[in-house]
Amino acid sequence: MDTFDFIIVGAGSAGCVLANRLSESGLHSVLLIEAGGEDRNLLFKLPLLAGVAYWYRHSNWGYATEPQSGLDGRQIKWPRGKVLGGSSTINGMMYMRGTAQDYDRWGVPGWGYADVLPYFKRSEDNPGRADDPFHAVGGPLRVMRAQAENPLYASFLAASVAEGHRRNDDFNGAVQEGLGPYDFNIRDGRRESSATAFLHPVRGRTNLDVWTRCQALRLEIEGGRSTGLVVNRNGAEMRVTARREVVLCGGAINTPQLLMLSGIGDPAVLRDLGIAPNVAAPEVGRNLQDHLGVYLTYACRDPITLYALFRPDRAAWAFLRALLFGTGPAATVPLEVGGFLKTRAGLAEPDIHITFVPGLSLETTQAGQGQHGYLINFYQLRPKSRGAITLASGNPYAAARIDPAYLTATEDARCLRDGVRLARAIGENPELARHKARDLSPMLDDLASDETIDAWVRRGANTIFHPVGTARMGTDAGAVVDAELRVRGVTGLRVADASVMPNLIGGNTSAPCMMIAEKAADLMLGHAARPHVAP
Repeated sequence: MDTFDFIIVGAGSAGCVLANRLSESGLHSVLLIEAGGEDRNLLFKLPLLAGVAYWYRHSNWGYATEPQSGLDGRQIKWPRGKVLGGSSTINGMMYMRGTAQDYDRWGVPGWGYADVLPYFKRSEDNPGRADDPFHAVGGPLRVMRAQAENPLYASFLAASVAEGHRRNDDFNGAVQEGLGPYDFNIRDGRRESSATAFLHPVRGRTNLDVWTRCQALRLEIEGGRSTGLVVNRNGAEMRVTARREVVLCGGAINTPQLLMLSGIGDPAVLRDLGIAPNVAAPEVGRNLQDHLGVYLTYACRDPITLYALFRPDRAAWAFLRALLFGTGPAATVPLEVGGFLKTRAGLAEPDIHITFVPGLSLETTQAGQGQHGYLINFYQLRPKSRGAITLASGNPYAAARIDPAYLTATEDARCLRDGVRLARAIGENPELARHKARDLSPMLDDLASDETIDAWVRRGANTIFHPVGTARMGTDAGAVVDAELRVRGVTGLRVADASVMPNLIGGNTSAPCMMIAEKAADLMLGHAARPHVAP
């Protein structure tokens, strides 16, 4: 069968949700295509292995940015999931929504916080927050609160409170500011991805087809309508047809690339690459935003960090315990506490997200840790810098060019500089510093002035893996998609992924992508949104 009612491109955070919801009634035939393979590898199951899953080449697009002038000319690796579940299969599983103001600032009718909260709740299964007006129980996506058993977590929180920061029990509730344990997408000690939550339970539906190892090459557009796709399935090119709609869920890199390969973009640029323009949409690929983070690292005097876990006998027991009982350190993610803080007085809302890790690296192996140590990581929540995704060629198998233009806005450098000083104060507070053997980075010379802090940031800052914005949603003529996620200038085509976000939200992006897909399904099926119950 090569004709379906709906075709979804990309089985990531959004695509798996959309496949579930569009096929739910049994009235519509749905095809979900994914360029990667199945998500059966044990690497994707145990939460602790997220630090390895980020870089596993068989489930990764393996992207890298263009050299970044704001980062001393460095190229930054951008891992993106190429597997069922997409990046939700390789990420850190942190469940975060952003603030109400983030969505209200989008300024798009139907996408304010009061509009999107019901969709967050529709997905959520959060038994630990039952009867909470901001949360729900019974949805497909399990959410659990971190246990934060390592004693270093308590020391970090105590140091933060001693520095004048407040505690917060729920970053997805009424107030985001403060510090405490995070919520994670973990079910019974196993990773909960969009694939495990939304796709696998319904793969038996006769009206749902899932094609892995199937890469979209270009959209078919006839008479101003998107009629289907040309794909490469297991090495052979073929055409698939959509009776109703094609929905792009490939993310902030692959979605604009496919649009441009299909002639939707800046006509002059497309012609130079030998691509016939179909729709003049100069903003396709523009407005790229990402969270950029820095890492303050310390050697630890106490043998209580991740480094101790990876002695072979301890590692074997930890993994066995997680597999058999769903408990222990391998059933958790080693970034269980942190929160949202203001770097300066007078700010209306937090401007950094700060996290403590009882280890020296996000790579969770003994070699990745190197020695006993811990780190404080933070990133700017709402950067002003804007970059772009552009085509390197008209070859659909060639990677696009990624230029996030990190630190090209002066406000971003100032926020990170202020954040270094704030994080350093927490690290030096006696409640946490009593564990410190010595500073690893930054050293005192790096903190001598604004200029030396900026130089240290440029040398070491890295992506937090949250690219958005490259098929911007809006009501103005320049927006790539409208308020109903329809691509302007062509019918039968929508986008439902991180690329439609007009502005980066203040937090992790996986849960917001699932929310976008939940709302997209209602828009496509003509359903009215569930009524919002005011908290």
